[in-house]
Amino acid sequence: MRRRAFIAALGSVAVWPVVARAQQGKPKPMRRVAALMPYNANDPEAQNRNAAFLQALQQLGWTVGQNVQIDYRWAAGEDDMRKYAAELVALAPDVIFTSGAAVEPLRRATRTVPIVFAIVPDPVGAGFVDSLARPGGNVTGFTNFDYAIGAKWLALLKEIAPDTTRAGVLRDPALRAGMGMWGAIQSVSPSVTIEVSPMSLIDAGELESALTAFARNPNGGLIVTGSALAVAHRHLIIALAARYRLPAVFYERNFISAGGLISYGSNFVEQFRLAATYVDRILHGEKPADLPVQAPTKYELVINLKTAKALGITAPPSLLARADEVIE
Repeated sequence: MRRRAFIAALGSVAVWPVVARAQQGKPKPMRRVAALMPYNANDPEAQNRNAAFLQALQQLGWTVGQNVQIDYRWAAGEDDMRKYAAELVALAPDVIFTSGAAVEPLRRATRTVPIVFAIVPDPVGAGFVDSLARPGGNVTGFTNFDYAIGAKWLALLKEIAPDTTRAGVLRDPALRAGMGMWGAIQSVSPSVTIEVSPMSLIDAGELESALTAFARNPNGGLIVTGSALAVAHRHLIIALAARYRLPAVFYERNFISAGGLISYGSNFVEQFRLAATYVDRILHGEKPADLPVQAPTKYELVINLKTAKALGITAPPSLLARADEVIE
């Protein structure tokens, strides 16, 4: 009897490591993330931002194809955004990541699936969240600036091109945040003695016609506000500004590396990187309602001296001393 009991006990000991190894080797369930990007899929800057998002996710322990699946939709137009928002919600992802103008169609498509955004100027005014500190619903993320930056853009235009007396403000009229930004720019207009006029970013043809007409009178300049349309038309805007010798202030560094004159704004690549931290926290069980919307802690001033020289502009030493980056 003792011998039989010993053999039985020995057999059970041998089985336990096998069971333990089987339990340890059991794969964790694949998590599902959806991403609605309001850009053309072949846009290099959009891909650069997305690469930062993916890199940050990997640093947080998420590897595509191993423990997370990401379903992308790229949509530069409003109709595509609405269609793809519905498609992605139907996939029942654990969380949706998006940017800018794509938040609105996603929010219309779902009030339950968690949504993390980057590069949204006024999420409270747009109705995406109840407040920055307490979002209160299924949406949270990272805002790129407040409206006061519009006044800063106009002041920078006067500083780098003191003879400027007129400024065309390029904007997407469909964006809710556009009215707030336009109001901020108008508010400082008398103090810098620059008359401002809105110019709609609709399509390339209208944009070229509007800028051609604007440039017929002297002492003009441009303010380019943030939107997916500005990204889509950035090379045309930069080329037209150069052709008509219009000093232009842009909202983001990418325009300056492409040949624009000066920019002041938050780092959009960093916004995508930070958004990955919220996606990670939601995948680990936190709720969007409990994750406060975060604003940038730093703004970057970038100047392209080669463009300034082509425009016949000498950047003031005081402005150069404040710049975070000078492209020569």
